[in-house]
Amino acid sequence: MHRILSPFTKSDSDERSSILEASGSGNYQKYISINSDASGSSSSSEETTTSICPTCRGIGRIPRGQEKELVALIPYSDQRLQPRRTKLYVTVAVCTCLLVFFLVVFLLYPRSVILDHAGVNSSHVIPDSTTSTVNLVTTNKLNISNRNLIGIQILSLKIEVLHISVVVGTLNLKDVKMVGPLVNDQIFYTVKSAIQDSNTFKVCTWDQIKVHNILLQIQGSLNFSYLGHVEQIPFDGHEYLDCKSNTTVPH
Repeated sequence: MHRILSPFTKSDSDERSSILEASGSGNYQKYISINSDASGSSSSSEETTTSICPTCRGIGRIPRGQEKELVALIPYSDQRLQPRRTKLYVTVAVCTCLLVFFLVVFLLYPRSVILDHAGVNSSHVIPDSTTSTVNLVTTNKLNISNRNLIGIQILSLKIEVLHISVVVGTLNLKDVKMVGPLVNDQIFYTVKSAIQDSNTFKVCTWDQIKVHNILLQIQGSLNFSYLGHVEQIPFDGHEYLDCKSNTTVPH
């Protein structure tokens, strides 16, 4: 009966021999300790068998130029990967941003500016019989209400005075005034008008006529600036004026 020999089998003497023994020369790889002194001798026998760190190469620090080539491995259970109160911080930050946003919208949201023509405050009538013209100098009052939380600057005020659909007087004012936030204010403006009409002249001068009132129509527009942009508000009104009396006392 033949015996099969395998190249993977060892003899009994080989199995009894220690795998740690060298080939006879007694040479084996020595490991240098990172705690060795300048002469290269180890402080203890155990440190002589300590292997050199492949990253820092025994010098205790990462060599220059390799910071971007190395990757740090952090355990999943590391506390740095599980910061505390993350949800609380995120919630506080989101609520703060929403609060600031709503405050800014509430403060800067444009609100209405209301104009109301309050009529004649005073008037001065000068009839001219040579040309049958009635010259009027009227001071009118305009109520303005600013409902914004920021003041507005009134840039211009344009006025037209009409009598029987004919323009008899105009006015154009620049840089009128500043109206503060949530303020009700008044604007007084004076317009010079000339009504050249024989019938109107008779109404104002003849004593046989008991009623000396004439109807004037006011049309105008107001331009104001709010947060860097300009807006325009048109307005109109009617006023009855007693043209018989030479002067109307302001009221």
